Amino acid sequence: MKTMANIKKPPQLMKIFYGLAAIGALIFITVALIGNPARAWQAYLLNFLFFSAIAQGAVLFSALMHTVKARWSAPLANVAESFAAFFPISLALFVILFLGQQHVFPWLHEDLHGKEVWLNVPFLFGRDLAGLILLYGFGLAFLYHRLYFTLKDLGASGPVGRRLQARWDRRPPDEERMAARATVFGILYLLAFALVLSLVGYDLVMAADPHWFSTLFGAYSFVKAIYIGFGALIVLSALLHMSENNGYHVEENQFHDIGKLFFAFCLVWADFFYAQFVVIWYGNIPEETAYIIERTMAAPWDKLAWTIFIGCFVAPFLILINRRIKMIPRAMVVICLAVMAGIWLEHYLLLGPAFNHHIHHLPLGWVEIAVAVGFFGLLAAAVTGYFKQFPELIEANGLKTEDV
Repeated sequence: MKTMANIKKPPQLMKIFYGLAAIGALIFITVALIGNPARAWQAYLLNFLFFSAIAQGAVLFSALMHTVKARWSAPLANVAESFAAFFPISLALFVILFLGQQHVFPWLHEDLHGKEVWLNVPFLFGRDLAGLILLYGFGLAFLYHRLYFTLKDLGASGPVGRRLQARWDRRPPDEERMAARATVFGILYLLAFALVLSLVGYDLVMAADPHWFSTLFGAYSFVKAIYIGFGALIVLSALLHMSENNGYHVEENQFHDIGKLFFAFCLVWADFFYAQFVVIWYGNIPEETAYIIERTMAAPWDKLAWTIFIGCFVAPFLILINRRIKMIPRAMVVICLAVMAGIWLEHYLLLGPAFNHHIHHLPLGWVEIAVAVGFFGLLAAAVTGYFKQFPELIEANGLKTEDV
């Protein structure tokens, strides 16, 4: 057992995460009001897309495993579902993005040549907000039905868990119907995930350069979200697994299986990137090639593009070919964090040239990092708060609530 001296209690950890969120928010507001508002809002957009994709992709793991009835994934699925706690925060952050529309939509000041029907702020925010509400609604409904069976077996000790348990005790639901609904909502979440993330990718990323388009960009967007969502799940599960003096445990074969899925989406991400690149290169149409040339061959973005390609594909590919590596939690934490950092930079690479023309140095600095720290604080606080509400989800494996 841990002594009281070396236990890091949840309130202390929550204070750290809230502090990070407050620091990021303070810097963002300061820069947005009295500094460089365009840079602040563009950093906000970048981090909104990145951290929302992490939560969306992690929850997809549980929905996917439940749908295909993969029993090996139980301890990982419990951890994956904790990322759903970020959904309401993500929705609120999207609404706040409306305030920075003048800075995150460069097409507001361009001749769109007939695309105004699609690219106008009320319609864009309306459809994206509706899509996110639908996606998060299906995700939370799936979580609700999943929790019924989990808490029925383990009991409920957290505040929200006790309220749910009391509700189910007063009016016991039909278990077959609950199981069927969990499957239905899991499938609906998978479908909405593909559709909504494609829409958000088109509207918030691809439309930043409104005269370029790719029919594959939507699929590329949601594959990228799965890639980093699985990476975040591996990192969190491995950190819990490696915590000293607790009983939370993930078997080697389970780490190997999730590692193989992560490796698979490394290949899928690279394949989608190549599929877009080679068609544009082969077609050699000026309005298409300009987008790729600016981001992969023109300074200062070319070095960043190579860094992303090596960090998100070449290095993980060469390392994860080794079967044993996938079973070493510490190694997987390092690899997954490196890939997630690379995808964060990839978001920056896609958006940056649309906002910064004719520059000689990357406009990447402390503002973007500070806002990222704030978003990380919000995500970490949401996940930690989830485990405080449902401590039995990890105590079932012997992990004490104090370790979260």
